[in-house]
Amino acid sequence: MPGMILKEDVEKVRAAADLYDIVSATVTLKPSGTGTYVGLCPFHDEKTPSFSVRPALGVWHCFGCGLGGDVFGYVEQQENIDFRDAVELLADRYHIELHYDQANAKPEHAGSKRARLLEANEAAQEFFVSQLMTKEALAARKLLDGRNFSQADCQRFGCGYAPQGWDNLVRHLAGRGFTQKEMLDAGLARQGQRGVYDYFRGRVTWPIRDSTGRTLGFGARKLYEDDAINAKYINTPDTQLYRKNQVLYGIDMAKSAIVKKRQVVIVEGYTDVMAMHLAGIDTAIATCGTAFGAEHAKIVRRLIADDSLGAVQLIGPLKVEGQALSSRIVFTFDGDAAGQKAAIHAFGLDSAFLSQTFVAVADDNLDPCDLRIKRGNEAVRSLIEHAKPLYDFVIEAAIGRFDTTYTTGQMGAVKAVAPLIAQIRDRSLLDLYTRKAVRRIGIDLDIMQREVRDARRKLNVRDDDAYAPKRRYGSGNAVEQRVEQGSNPYENRSVRKALEHRDAAEQTYYHIDDAVFICEQQFMATLIQVPRAVEPSMFAGLTLSNFITPVFRSLFQAVAAAGGLPSEDTPQGLWMHNLTKAGGPMLESVINELAVMPLPLPPSEADMNAGRAPQEQEGAVQLRKPTDAERRYASELLARLLDIGLMRKIGAAKRRMAQLPDGGEKIELLGQVTNMEALRKDLQAKVYGNNVA
Repeated sequence: MPGMILKEDVEKVRAAADLYDIVSATVTLKPSGTGTYVGLCPFHDEKTPSFSVRPALGVWHCFGCGLGGDVFGYVEQQENIDFRDAVELLADRYHIELHYDQANAKPEHAGSKRARLLEANEAAQEFFVSQLMTKEALAARKLLDGRNFSQADCQRFGCGYAPQGWDNLVRHLAGRGFTQKEMLDAGLARQGQRGVYDYFRGRVTWPIRDSTGRTLGFGARKLYEDDAINAKYINTPDTQLYRKNQVLYGIDMAKSAIVKKRQVVIVEGYTDVMAMHLAGIDTAIATCGTAFGAEHAKIVRRLIADDSLGAVQLIGPLKVEGQALSSRIVFTFDGDAAGQKAAIHAFGLDSAFLSQTFVAVADDNLDPCDLRIKRGNEAVRSLIEHAKPLYDFVIEAAIGRFDTTYTTGQMGAVKAVAPLIAQIRDRSLLDLYTRKAVRRIGIDLDIMQREVRDARRKLNVRDDDAYAPKRRYGSGNAVEQRVEQGSNPYENRSVRKALEHRDAAEQTYYHIDDAVFICEQQFMATLIQVPRAVEPSMFAGLTLSNFITPVFRSLFQAVAAAGGLPSEDTPQGLWMHNLTKAGGPMLESVINELAVMPLPLPPSEADMNAGRAPQEQEGAVQLRKPTDAERRYASELLARLLDIGLMRKIGAAKRRMAQLPDGGEKIELLGQVTNMEALRKDLQAKVYGNNVA
């Protein structure tokens, strides 16, 4: 085993890693208060943003599930790796050389296993692209050319060719220093009786990347009749990098447009994605060998984000500034039975989105690629522009199967469409679509309402109000979803955290919202976020008696365990790391929550710069110099704490005096009270001026 990564190298990586850049790769972040950004949590399912990021402090925290931490903690959670691998992954990303404790020999490959698999996939992609122009790849070039894709188009989308044979890629990767185990773990090779051989052979290839552009796997299309694998398309098997229900082809190219336009077009194949983008629909993505599912929906929803206006949640297609089309999710399906089945599947996912879901079906059931070939780019754009709402499409398709001029046909349509309408959880839409179906079929409203109620009861559909105010904390959605899937929710850390926070939010016996609690909370938040704003000599006067809230008494002790106020040259990330380590798992969530809590102050220059590209940011990573407003605010809070501590001591001394007979001890206590009252007056004059009584 290799030695531990040297501490100074860990701090170099922490200083270089841009938390905003890393988080925003998968979560759409919106400004919220002083240097804070919010978005939908990537670690539990939610529709109302409770995930906060404070880039200037390098801290994130989710108020919904309770998870939080620094940049390493985020990567650990996101990539499902340990701390060491997180450091190595970020070191690879920011080109920082790591050094290891020499007590153990350095491994042959210093990069993490995950980093090596990414490197293997990138090397494979280079190999496939290089093979596309060879003589053997003529069939691949003909297939792509027949779909109106030029050589430049193929280069843009990374199209390649996996040559026929046994181990062309394996030998190439071996020459690049990759082991057979790394090739197998990356899903690029398989173990056979004659040794390791290429998984992709004699096929056109497409790289499947994440939103940051890292190649996670490949999709490949059959070219030759003698292919040992009959399937027309194959994909990388599930690996540490590649999970078919969590990857979307084209997300790397479409991400910025999706965020900007608040629109997503979901197609069924790689060539459809290419056709869409080439036609100007730059929000197109596709699933990879599987139906669009709940995990895909989470990815899309985090990029589109939610719309809200005060306490009212805005549901449905909203106007997007500068865009002709409203915010929307558009599925492209064939109009045949298979397409309608896929639409019904998507119908069940519709509640996952707050933007309205649409369906686009071309005449003659042409897929987007064939539509572009036969009718050009304008026809592809028109297809998306004239998409129909998903609910309307599915309900119309169900009713359209019956001849409603006859009574039996009307009843057949009712029986077919009632279970579909019953799945609409939002009660505000349920009645509207029930009435639309009644008008279309030509029957009495009470008949349809009765059938919908019966179907709703049989399907156990939960009744929701999409426009009801959403609570920020304590959502039980994640727990309910896990239970519905038949798994044990308590084995999942984020679900367990969500339960704990819901319990805390719903209890009625310990609600604190008074001046003492607020002062202690604001001071601790200021101490964590801007420790240099705290005056050391005044801080030295604090003791446990200055705090009454149990959690802040413990946090004050954690600050002492971390070494007290940090020196001015302490790196920001190291201060947070030392404090979190001293606080332990009991206080970790509290520290993270206080770190992202907006202070009632104007933003600092560091907060204003947070979220800019790393090369544009200024200043070192040391604890930043506080603003004058922050210094004044910290002094006021500290003075209040010291004052209330003195007040408590005076109160205790006077109670003791009341119990004592006249004499020396009582006179001594009176002298102490007099001195403490003078200290209180001096303290208040120092902070608030001489206008105190």
